Amino acid sequence: MRYLGIDYGSKHIGVAVSDDTATLAFPLGSVAAGGEALGEVLALARENGVRQIIIGESRNYSGELNPIMERIEKFKQQLEQAGQTVVYEPEFLTSAQALRQGQDKRGEGGSATLDKDASAAALILQNYLDRKKARPDVE
Repeated sequence: MRYLGIDYGSKHIGVAVSDDTATLAFPLGSVAAGGEALGEVLALARENGVRQIIIGESRNYSGELNPIMERIEKFKQQLEQAGQTVVYEPEFLTSAQALRQGQDKRGEGGSATLDKDASAAALILQNYLDRKKARPDVE
């Protein structure tokens, strides 16, 4: 079973995919947040044979939901209305972690083969896959 990971941001939505064995997560890229994002993410899910989408649940230092969670929840509902199974995975500072790990390959021109948004999505997805492997009862 393949999974799609999402790091939802106000400007970009990072996307990652698992391998066929659901062991490793790989950054795919990012799409611009906005009107076309839903269709682009659904197309990526179809193209990659994804059966479940894992989306980051954003909380602040106190463990409270961040203001962006309202938009994340709306996007999650839209994905579900389109027939996708979507599960939250807690995430905290994954974009900063992706940058720290040197995964942001953007040059001065701003173009990227792998960007911090996709890398953050891969971190979210990898956390989910690792937790699921350790505890098979996880959704």
